[in-house]
Amino acid sequence: MKITIFDTKPYDRQYLEKENESYGYELKFLESRLTPDTARLAEGSDAVCAFVNDDIGSDTIDALVKSGVRLIAMRCAGFNNVDMRYAYGKIHVVRVPKYSPYAIAEHAIAMLLTLNRKTHRAYIRTRDHNFSLNGLLGFDLHGKTVGVIGTGQIGRCFIDICRGFGMHVLAFDPYPASGSDYEYVELEELLKKSDIISLHCPLTPQNFHLLNAKTLALLKPGAVIVNTSRGALIDTEALIEALKDGRVGGAALDVYEEESEVFFEDCSDQIIRDDLLMRLIGFNNVIITSHQAFFTREALSKIAEVTFNNLRQFKEHALLENEICYRCSEFGKSCHKQKGQPCFVLS
Repeated sequence: MKITIFDTKPYDRQYLEKENESYGYELKFLESRLTPDTARLAEGSDAVCAFVNDDIGSDTIDALVKSGVRLIAMRCAGFNNVDMRYAYGKIHVVRVPKYSPYAIAEHAIAMLLTLNRKTHRAYIRTRDHNFSLNGLLGFDLHGKTVGVIGTGQIGRCFIDICRGFGMHVLAFDPYPASGSDYEYVELEELLKKSDIISLHCPLTPQNFHLLNAKTLALLKPGAVIVNTSRGALIDTEALIEALKDGRVGGAALDVYEEESEVFFEDCSDQIIRDDLLMRLIGFNNVIITSHQAFFTREALSKIAEVTFNNLRQFKEHALLENEICYRCSEFGKSCHKQKGQPCFVLS
């Protein structure tokens, strides 16, 4: 089987090649992202492997199908960059639904601690032999209220860590975790009562710009926002205004809604033309990392393992356990997969 792997970095290649030792598939690695223009580079491949910032809209899907590709294997959990409705009946889509929820949750906590205790600024100061504490004042996490939006596996790991710090947890999720003892409240109540808000939910049309000018106005003055999910959960312009007027006391962002052109890349010798990103970076109470939360050895190993298992199932015409379609990715929709069948059958 031949697979074209888009948007690859050296670490992707290392883990994917190691996993492929057990399979012997023909792998073609490309640094370029998957777009309508680059899709033709997959001609002759059985499948493509794509990542979070690839452009997999209708034009890309048409180009892949024309090139003979029958499977899109996402090496990530999210699939908001795939036009799932258009893909239905044309090309199968699989994903890695879970790899290491601990990696994401731990990074969210690391960003929160860094933002609060300003260890990044202290590190830079002491490198210059400046040992002043002025401007480095933080607050105790113990006793604070953290609002967790999304209680899937990552959200639950994050809650466990927060409880270890002695924090009070409020949770919001349209689909509460069964059997949990979480204190679920409505989103408005969570925003009003939380000292810290952490996002752990997928991006859907329903929660696009979940945090916007209207919802940010509900926050306690000085509340801190952490986002390790998807950038478009937050309206960036509204966040900037809330930071300027002090409604938001700080933001720790591992994702950004227009990240695709800069994240994962070395732009140090370029002029970045994204004014909103530059304004965010300019705030001394904002920390931005480059979609780094997933980046652990354990997570990369698991991503490679599940990705190749997805490819094996496709090759063997087995049921694709991690297949998704617009029906099964939208709660309440009927999908053949619920009956133990493929989401659809290609002609």
